[in-house]
Amino acid sequence: MTVTPIPLPMPSLPAQFQGRDWSIPRTDWTRHDVGTLFDMPFIDLVSLAQSVHRSWFDPNTIQRSTLVNIKTGACPEDCKYCSQSRTAKAKLKVEPLMGVEEVRTAARKARENGATRLCMGAAWRQLRERDLPTIVEMIGAVKEEGLQTCMTLGMLKPELANALAEAGLDYYNHNVDTSPEYYKSIISSRTYENRLDTLKAVREAGIRVCSGGIVGLGESRADRAGMLHTLATLETHPNSVPINMLVEIKGTALAEEGKGGNVDPLEFVRTIAVARILMPRSVVRLSAGRHAMDDSTQALTFMAGANSIFYGEELLTTENSPTARDNDLLTRLGITPMAQNPND
Repeated sequence: MTVTPIPLPMPSLPAQFQGRDWSIPRTDWTRHDVGTLFDMPFIDLVSLAQSVHRSWFDPNTIQRSTLVNIKTGACPEDCKYCSQSRTAKAKLKVEPLMGVEEVRTAARKARENGATRLCMGAAWRQLRERDLPTIVEMIGAVKEEGLQTCMTLGMLKPELANALAEAGLDYYNHNVDTSPEYYKSIISSRTYENRLDTLKAVREAGIRVCSGGIVGLGESRADRAGMLHTLATLETHPNSVPINMLVEIKGTALAEEGKGGNVDPLEFVRTIAVARILMPRSVVRLSAGRHAMDDSTQALTFMAGANSIFYGEELLTTENSPTARDNDLLTRLGITPMAQNPND
């Protein structure tokens, strides 16, 4: 018997979006466009995001990354959300840069547990020349274990970005965190332009860009729209877009000020959906804060286009969703591992 497919209708769309081909990546989004997407009825927004998602990805696969803190604490920055910041009063043990063999061991364990990428983070303001040789060795060790490599080492000068590219680094993470307008309320030790300069250096060196932001810093919906607008109007969309829910840590400035806090789960799902629509080819990662989300919220984010998770028991200095719980949830949802981003 031959079955004729029935085309699925698109959700009801605002007039400014009528007739648009949503599968084509574009970088000319306006802030008004992004705000309009956020304001769409929830069901229509998620339906649109799922349609866009299916135009580039298998909706039943997820990329798994493991995050390792290769240098802990004593960061000279003043990010109000971070326990490693110089302004934080959190009880945190300061540790020096990991040894290469420790990183190799972490990579092997991550691979055996099902991760395909190892993300390495150091609490630095910027990568320095003196640390480059060790970082290069780490990249080589992780690649020898069969994993993609990602690093977040603070600001990056063009010449050091080129050196990392020559070493074979696959991704470099540098988040914009929030909107340009709200940024000064969270960080003063480096500017928004500093962050954009680092992203430019990474992109021009030929390294894939990983850049996203944090939800729950006390920002407004307009700030969330501003953060995604910044990313979606870069010269090229980031290859990976991590969206974090703030994990409020005692002793951080945000916790002391009482300005941070949980965002309504449906608002978080909206943020994921808008990210997916604006950047259709990017892997959108459900990142920090996932341990506090119930299974239904996580399932909704996957419906809205999230297709990557941090996989492992901890994230830098905060906890993560237990691996056993993740495996159980993904099995129940029928979601299987993604080998790598098929659009890279």
